[in-house]
Formats: sequence, structure tokens, C-alpha cells
Amino acid sequence: MIMVGLLIALLLVLIYVYVSKRQSFWKNKGVKHIKPVFLFGDIFRTATQQENFSAFIHRLYNQFKNERYFGCYQFTTPILIINDLELIKKIGIKSFDHFHDHPGFPSEEIDPLWSKNLAASTGEKWRKMRTTLSPSFTSSKMKLMFNLITNCAEEFVLYFKEQQEDVITVEMKDIFTRYTNDVIATSAFGIKCDSLRNKDNEFYKKGLIATDFSGLAALKLLIYQVSPMLTKLLKIKIIPEKATNFFGKVIKDSIKMREEQGIVRPDMIHLLMEARKGNMHDENVEAPEGFAATEEGTKVSNNKQMEITDEDIIAQALIFFLAGFDTSSTLMCYVAYELAINLDIQAKLRENIMSTDEKCNGKITYEALMKMKYLDMVISETLRKWPPTPATDRICVKDYTIPPERPDEKPLVLAKGSTIWFPIYGLHRDPNIFEDPERFDPERFSDENKSKIDPTSFISFGIGPRNCIGSRFALMETKILIYHIIKHFEIVPVKKSVIPVVLSKKHFNMTVEGGMWFGLKKNLKLK
Repeated sequence: MIMVGLLIALLLVLIYVYVSKRQSFWKNKGVKHIKPVFLFGDIFRTATQQENFSAFIHRLYNQFKNERYFGCYQFTTPILIINDLELIKKIGIKSFDHFHDHPGFPSEEIDPLWSKNLAASTGEKWRKMRTTLSPSFTSSKMKLMFNLITNCAEEFVLYFKEQQEDVITVEMKDIFTRYTNDVIATSAFGIKCDSLRNKDNEFYKKGLIATDFSGLAALKLLIYQVSPMLTKLLKIKIIPEKATNFFGKVIKDSIKMREEQGIVRPDMIHLLMEARKGNMHDENVEAPEGFAATEEGTKVSNNKQMEITDEDIIAQALIFFLAGFDTSSTLMCYVAYELAINLDIQAKLRENIMSTDEKCNGKITYEALMKMKYLDMVISETLRKWPPTPATDRICVKDYTIPPERPDEKPLVLAKGSTIWFPIYGLHRDPNIFEDPERFDPERFSDENKSKIDPTSFISFGIGPRNCIGSRFALMETKILIYHIIKHFEIVPVKKSVIPVVLSKKHFNMTVEGGMWFGLKKNLKLK
């Protein structure tokens, strides 16, 4: 017993020494930081559900807002958070060859399917896949899918128009995830769902499983960050197999049927199948549709594109689903929230929509939607105030030195493997960057004002060549739905509405405490 006690004591001492050494990293580097909580680092309050991740990013950013960069710890992993816009631009764009990967994803031997998706790919594999997929996400390809998504939006409003009440109380996150589910089902998987009428359809249920990152799923993500070795030992996968098997079968069956029967459908599977044949080509550089849309930084080269397998197509469809199911519905929730509490802005948007609708004879077109400046201003301001992704990351793939610019700085050498965060939520709410940041003001993005915004300060869809390839799609599906909702309804507060919203401490994402309840008040003129 004495020997066991001594071994346990020795083990505890070794753990203490190891953790203390790891959590002395920034002190030894001379980088400003908060004194970390033992073992947890700076994420103790987030890990113990005392603080939402967005609030965590905001708090740290405000504490060091006058610094170009500062250090924090994710458990024992040192993270460098970059505040300075020029340094963000340098790391995200100019020195991209040093920071072209995301950290924290499982390797191919742990999760073969997940490792094939664009977000998890690294190095040359990522570059080839991005180059191959880029032509599938241009505005001309979005236009091909416009009618598919418009049908989903029209079915959405028709469902609520058929309800008897003049004011229908709804939980926004629920109805918007059902819409994004239907959009992705039709555009990325080639099947039609009606998740408002058929609430328990298999596609939606499996989607909830795939995108649930609370509880044990959140623990899995933390294990990926803390111990890749433990991840490999336990054979932990990002998405449960029952979900990946379901989606994989849907896509393989769809591909087989299309190839055997010569079926052509204007959706993402068709575009990926065309990319596999080498029929996708880079187009002329297009201006982004709206302020928030990202420009493509990875251009098609003359080199042979990578071979795309059925598994590659499944992997891209899955990441497309994950990205679109939660983040796009989150964006829609906050658009609805801001319109409900800013009825003057909602009224101005409705005028814009009714004017456009009249010009289109009641049938909105892709070109007309993209020309709606005030709608784009509302969406952009929502992304500014409520970015669905509070921070984005990069990993240093080869040693990099940040040169000093201030008297109290010295050269900071980032070794290969170092992790960088860009604090999107903090930047977007910095009063030195956006005046009166808590105020919802679409006029920030008017033609007269948007030129004053440094693009590096507004990075809802990321920055540089590793930005979000699906930004055009996300904006299009959001604009289409908001257009149809505001045309037929007024979004109004109800008894269950929580104003102002409170971010849930139990969730990693931008989920609202108690749900986001509002009313859809019918436009009696159109009844």
C-alpha cells in the first residue's frame, strides 16, 4: 500500500510538473497572458459551462485589446490570439504558406472519411481539393441551384400561411434548421424533404445527430485538442457512424442512379461529379455578391486536378451539411431577432422587398436578389454583430517570426505546430473599429460607408485562401428565405421572447438561453 501510495504521489508530481511547464510557455516567451487555471488553462469557465465561447473570446479580447497579440491556454496547449489587423492580414494572406492548415482534426487513420473533407484536409492535399472544388462554388453555379433553394423557401412560407392564427409563435432555431436541412438535402444530397410538415423525417433526425456537439460530443472535440494519441487509442470519430453511414448510402445511391440513368440535376452532387470528370473550369473572376461574400483565393492551375472518389464526394457533402445546418440557421436566427426588435429597419427592408417583388412580377430572380443592397446591408450587419463562428484558427506549418513593432516587444518565434486564433467576435465588437458596436446599424454597410471598413476587421467567413468556400451559398439561402418571410410576415416579439438574448453557457455555439421565440404576423394585405 505504501508503494502504491508513493507511485500515485510520484505520478501526481510528474503531472504537476508537466502541466506547470506547459502552462509557463507564454511567460517564458515574454508574451502577455492571463495566469492560467491549472490543467484547464483559460477555458475553465467555458469547459465548466459558466461562460459561452463567444463571451470567452470577447472577454479575452477586451482584456488585451491594446496589444498586437497575447497568449492563452486551451488546457495545456498554448494559443496565440492576434488582435492587430495588419498582423492578421500578414498571417492570413501574405504569409499563408506558413499558416495554411487548421489544427485539431483527427488523422486519416483515425477517421478516414472525415479527414477527406475540405476543412480537415492539410497541405498539398487541401490545395488540390480546394482547386478542384472552387469552380463548383462560383456565382454561376449558385445561380444553377437558385430555383431548388427558392422552392424550399416558398414551401417554408406556405406552411405558415396555412396556419389559422394571425400571429404564429415559433422557435426560430427550430424552424430555420428545418429549412437549412431541406436546402442541403435538395442541393447537396439530391433528395426532397419537407421538415416542417414531416418533422421526424430520417434526414433531419440524422442531421441532428451529426451536428450535435453538446455533452459527450463536446467532450470528443476537447479530446481531439488535448490528446490526439488518446483519440487514436479510443478510435473516436467526429460524426457518429450511424449518421455517416446514412448520408453515405444516400449519396452513393444517388450517384449510381444518376450514372446509370443519365440523370442531370442542378445540385452539388452533379457539380462534384462534373469535377471528377474534369469538366469544371475556373471562370472569370467575379465580384462577390454582397459585402460579406469571400473572394476565391485559390485558382485552378494547369496541373492535373486530384482524382475524386465517391468517398471524397460524401466527405464534402458532409462538411457542407455541418457548415450549413447550424451556422446558416444561426445567422437566420439573429437576422430575425434584430428585425423583430428594430421594427423601423424591418419596415425599410419590407419596402425594399415589395419594390423588388413588383419589378419581378412576384417571382424573385437570382440577379434581382443579388442587387438588393439593403437586404445585403442587413445580413452584413447581422454577421458583424453576431458572427456564427466566434473565432477562426490556423496552425504554423513551418517556423515563423513575428518582428517587433513596439518598444516593449521582441521578436516572437512561432515554432512549427504553434496554434493561432483570430478573435472574430472581439474584432466585430471593438468600438475602435466599429463605432457603437452594440447598436444594430445596417447603414454601416451602405455604399457611402462600407469603403471605410477595413476588410480584415470583418472576417465572418474567414480570411485569405483558407476562407469559407461556401459563403456565396450561405448568403444566397439566407437572403432567399428572409426575402420570402418579410414579404408575407412581420416578425414580432411575443410573450416567450427573451430580449435581449442571453447566450447559452451549455453550448459551444451561439445558441440562445431558453430558445429564440418570436411571432410571424401575417401580412393581411397579402392574405
